[in-house]
Amino acid sequence: MTTDVPVLGRRELNRALLARQMLLERHAMPALDAIEHLVGMQSQAPNPPYIGLWSRLAGFEFDEVGGLMTDRRALRIVLMRGTLHLVSARDARGLRPLTQMILDNHLKTRVSELDGIDLEAVAASARALLEDEPRTDKELRALLAERWPDADTALLGWAVRCRLPLVQVPPRGIWGASGMARHTTLDAWLDGPAVPDPSVDEMVLRYLAAFGPSSVQDVQHWSGLTRLGEVVERLLPKLLVFQDEKGRKLYDVPEAPRPGPDTPAPVRFVPDFDNLLLSHADRARIITEEHRKRIFTVNGIIRATFLVDGFVHGMWKIEKKRGEATLRIDPFAPVPAPERAALEDEGMRLLAAAHPDAKSHRIEFGAPQKDSG
Repeated sequence: MTTDVPVLGRRELNRALLARQMLLERHAMPALDAIEHLVGMQSQAPNPPYIGLWSRLAGFEFDEVGGLMTDRRALRIVLMRGTLHLVSARDARGLRPLTQMILDNHLKTRVSELDGIDLEAVAASARALLEDEPRTDKELRALLAERWPDADTALLGWAVRCRLPLVQVPPRGIWGASGMARHTTLDAWLDGPAVPDPSVDEMVLRYLAAFGPSSVQDVQHWSGLTRLGEVVERLLPKLLVFQDEKGRKLYDVPEAPRPGPDTPAPVRFVPDFDNLLLSHADRARIITEEHRKRIFTVNGIIRATFLVDGFVHGMWKIEKKRGEATLRIDPFAPVPAPERAALEDEGMRLLAAAHPDAKSHRIEFGAPQKDSG
């Protein structure tokens, strides 16, 4: 370890992360402010951000986000790591130019398959079609096939998604609504061009405020970008420097909270795909490697989890059958009686908020599951 650099242990990093993720206590703030503080919420599936906000905000109403989306103040768009995120309109404009290189790199992986295709013409044609009216992937592929009948239209559609900033328009993404995913361009949806000169420095500082203290590898893992070490080096006069118990350098913004390791952490339900579990190269501050292997599936699903004493302690899911909403809790280890009671209380509140029209609500605990291997 480096001498004279403060060391932060696993529990200290855990409590810092929970405080910044608004999981030590619920905050009274508008959902849009919370979404911006979190630098967006992973939205690979439409519903998880609603659960994530419910677990973080006092008095959160599920229809608040739907209103933000229909008013075009929040939207779902591909950003960090090349994945869908729910973000504010302002962040969509500011972050998409910074993360476009991720999608450009995706295109490079299939450059041989795209040989001979005029991608500029394909993108221009797709832009005109999508700005004329939002369309599904299937509809767009059919229209592109009319102009490029000999091309692999699935490949063309994929290339368009990489080249153009596309917004998934409502009702897709609104709690309780249904409908195919339809897309238009960011410029058309927000009626104007992107923010000039977006700042990668600001993005890194915002990441640290929401997820730090963190290493350069952590911020690169969260964003999907590379060569951020030079950005952190440039920001050093504004940062505090720590190290973890393995001697890795961690960086932080001075004003962010760093609670003590014994700060109480309430039980919390964390939705699938939540950035809490996706935003560090080393996730030891929130989940063990053994448990991570059970949460992250081979087909890209990141299961919903619950926290006990600040750490992932098991999985949960809601099932609704014949009008009854059941929250099933599957712990990885026995849950102490006080925390079990707290999970039951929290779970009943979640069921009431997420499924107020259910005829009944029920909590079901599974037996603790042994780690495989």
